[in-house]
Amino acid sequence: MKTLSLLALCALLAFASAPAPAKNADSSVADTRFETLYKAEWTWRKQQFPGFEDEDSQASDKDTRLPIVAEKAQQARLAYWNDVLKQLAEIAPADLSPENQLNYAVFKPQIESLAAEVRFRQYEMPLNSDTQFWTNLRFMSDRPLKNAVAARAYIARLNDVPRYFDEQMANMRAGVKRGFTVPRAVLEGRDVSITTFTDVKTSQDSDFYKPFAKLPASISADEQAALRADAVKAIHDKVLPSYAKLLTFYRKDYLPHARTTLAAEALPDGKAYYRQQIKEYTTLDLDPEQIHQIGLKEVARIDAEMQATMAATGFKGDFPAFLKFLRTDPQFYAKTPDELLMHAAWIAKRVDAVIGQYIGLLPRGRFGIKPVPPALAPFWTAGRGGAHTYWVNTYDLPSRPLYNLTALTLHESSPGHALQGELVEEMKAVPDFRHAYISAYGEGWALYCEKLGKEMGIYLTPYDDFGRETYEMWRAARLVIDTGIHHKGWTRQQAIDYLASHAALSQHEVETEVDRYISWPGQALSYKLGEIKIVELRAKAEKALGEKFDIRKFHDAVLEIGAVPLPVLEQHIDAYIAKNKAA
Repeated sequence: MKTLSLLALCALLAFASAPAPAKNADSSVADTRFETLYKAEWTWRKQQFPGFEDEDSQASDKDTRLPIVAEKAQQARLAYWNDVLKQLAEIAPADLSPENQLNYAVFKPQIESLAAEVRFRQYEMPLNSDTQFWTNLRFMSDRPLKNAVAARAYIARLNDVPRYFDEQMANMRAGVKRGFTVPRAVLEGRDVSITTFTDVKTSQDSDFYKPFAKLPASISADEQAALRADAVKAIHDKVLPSYAKLLTFYRKDYLPHARTTLAAEALPDGKAYYRQQIKEYTTLDLDPEQIHQIGLKEVARIDAEMQATMAATGFKGDFPAFLKFLRTDPQFYAKTPDELLMHAAWIAKRVDAVIGQYIGLLPRGRFGIKPVPPALAPFWTAGRGGAHTYWVNTYDLPSRPLYNLTALTLHESSPGHALQGELVEEMKAVPDFRHAYISAYGEGWALYCEKLGKEMGIYLTPYDDFGRETYEMWRAARLVIDTGIHHKGWTRQQAIDYLASHAALSQHEVETEVDRYISWPGQALSYKLGEIKIVELRAKAEKALGEKFDIRKFHDAVLEIGAVPLPVLEQHIDAYIAKNKAA
């Protein structure tokens, strides 16, 4: 149960300890203008992306089509967002109320990133080695259909798949023409993410039919039969042929003509594109060389800690031998998918027992634990978490060591992504756009939670602790590898060797992770840079407050404003420190 209502939470959004002054005429005018702008943009944005779902987003039960992604629509969006930015530039943040100053500080960079993605024509590359538009589509089959209206809307979205796929493929062809593609080096074998959908015996065997296996009793038997027949027809006539067409396009047109370079800076306008990706994912104005040096420094620090932990296990041998031992000894691996899932659940319940001692602001929502779907599993990370689900990858069990599972669970479930995501969902007093995910904040918090787990007593053995250090090393090495690939011209093998020699990840994980960094520039930088900022802010608060420092209150201060850019979080924690010093 939450210890602080989210209505009361609004009072904590101001950046000063004193109550916010009453609005003057100027702030009332500016607030009205700003609120009208962001509400109109959000309404328009929702209309632009109907039917879209991923592991965090859900479509409306009334959405009867998928998003229009054709170039003309994309350019119209850019024109709209450019106009929004022009209007934002005419509003002085200082004229806004404290609450809207915070909203402005979140909204403006959000719109800048949305506009930049279209400006760089990122829609011509709607895939990477980790996630693709055609695999995201399957998430709409995960939710039960509440009534006949929702079922008919779902069937209408299935019938819209051919148009949606054709538009995506047209964009990809345009990307091929100008050299804006995913590197070919990471595309081999990814067609399994398509054949998973095409290799079904009947329409009823398709993932897309799952919601019709159990329809609510409120729908009559005759109508249920009619809906199932319509679903089978849509899957047979529209969905499966669309995936087959996509498979042919992928194998014959896209893969053979994908670029042979790796670096984002080798793309058209690549240097500017990579800097934009860095800014979007880290919310910081850092250049690639600065990030590379931060990464090297962190790798050296964590390496020393790992050497000490290796000694604590009693292992007699050098570091490479220890990594080989961890990667090959059967004691560190689950024998069945259920065993891996049960280990994850046990860790999560041990966290539940002590979480209240470290965080006061707890959500009402709960999360479930599920295996990663087969269409995604071969090239997904070991796990992923959102407000509702902690996905555990049970594919290729010899690549999923148990000594890493504690850190993974802390990161993806509670107190990491699931807890933080649930709190954001429950923040009813903030504008809807404030529910959008910000990678530096969300991933930074989740990585910080891996370290917090040590204080919480969740790591039971030196091997578990080495797994925590491996995960921290993994994120530090990303700073080196991402900038190495996209700025310094590293090869894929150079990146694989670097990660494999520093972290106790399986070879499968090492390769899929490096491919992820190659095909998704900048995203991997958000984890470590976000965590560094939160660790830095905690040290600052501990030093300033001394005996007044309360770990629960500090974590509440980090969580209570939801996902924000790192500079905004720093301002908020500075205000929290000032308020508690004065108390």
